[in-house]
Amino acid sequence: MIRNATLKDANQIAAIYNHYILNSIITFEETEIDVEEMSLRIQSVIEQFPWLVYEIDGEVIGYAYASKWKGRCAYKYSVESTVYLKNGVQGNGYGAQLYSELIKRLKQMKIHAIIGGVAIPNEPSVCLHKKLGFKKVAHFNEVGYKFKKWIDVTYWELLIPKA
Repeated sequence: MIRNATLKDANQIAAIYNHYILNSIITFEETEIDVEEMSLRIQSVIEQFPWLVYEIDGEVIGYAYASKWKGRCAYKYSVESTVYLKNGVQGNGYGAQLYSELIKRLKQMKIHAIIGGVAIPNEPSVCLHKKLGFKKVAHFNEVGYKFKKWIDVTYWELLIPKA
């Protein structure tokens, strides 16, 4: 079931995210975050934008949220999107379901542009963005450095037409 995240989910969300911090290049953070930090992050988002979790039998197996794209007021109809799944549950459609629900809610909020950043290589995320209609709009070479290697980042955009 997909539902709104609460602060009670912070522990499970942090565990999902910390796996990627420690074992992948898909986030540029390098140090695990604790439950208190994740709670602060959730609280800062849910006041303005959706933060969703995918829960199965009481276990959070993924999350997705939107946040401000930039701080200037003219960007108010643009957001950055994020989606993470618990390691081992990928490939079952959970990410697409989460992301689709996030997009649906952002449409209801009259958001116009959704922007997703993808560290490369990350073929599952690239495929997900393409599947949901995002278009690649930027490729930055060697803008991150983690695990002793340079990492490229691509940006994907989904424009939501006015209804």
